[in-house]
Amino acid sequence: MSWMTKILQPDTAVEKMKQKAALRALEEVRDGMKLGLGTGSTARYFVDGLGAQVAEGLNVVCVPTSQATGAQAESLNIPMASLDDLQRLDLTVDGADELDAELRLVKGGGGALLREKIVAAASDKMIVIADDTKRVETLGAFDLPVEVNIFSHGATAAAIGAALMATGNAGATVLRRGQGEAPFITDGGHYIFDCALGKIKDAESLAQALLSVPGVVEHGLFLGYATAAVLAGADGLQEMGQL
Repeated sequence: MSWMTKILQPDTAVEKMKQKAALRALEEVRDGMKLGLGTGSTARYFVDGLGAQVAEGLNVVCVPTSQATGAQAESLNIPMASLDDLQRLDLTVDGADELDAELRLVKGGGGALLREKIVAAASDKMIVIADDTKRVETLGAFDLPVEVNIFSHGATAAAIGAALMATGNAGATVLRRGQGEAPFITDGGHYIFDCALGKIKDAESLAQALLSVPGVVEHGLFLGYATAAVLAGADGLQEMGQL
């Protein structure tokens, strides 16, 4: 496989395992597929490998989940289209900040959760690629991101806090900062609040409660989207679900 000589060469053991997870997911890509391209440190290895295969003749068309992923795909001459044009995708490959045994996810640490969820919802299959430290017994150790409209975001934060309390998930809700003290701005032009919950009680009820808050655009609970996962660890790869 000559394309293997054209991909990134990670320089640490952890990064090498992330790349192995990404390349395992790449084995599921077939000629003619419509793909969603995820965002993050592991997903970039998938995009990199995909670019090398496209250079050797693989025929795919892709929808990136962030501006950063779009820029990487463009630099590799990966064909892209809008989801409006494609409507449905065969497969999305993306990372996760946390996942449990039921393939429920917390995503949004990188701030691309809204676009990631739109793309995941339009996909027939979703493979999560990550290092095995992201596997947890109970979601919530990673702060739950909630993307909100900028207008009256302080009032929205108070309502988010009330929704957390009502579902037994009390925790600090902090506005994410970007450079300096400026609020972090998502690709969609929104703010993000990070909710420190420790352990999430009844993820499904919490997801619904957050979406009922006016001003909340989306939250980082991805429930029912992932169909498989490939986790990279020191002892090799762990596969979950149906690849």
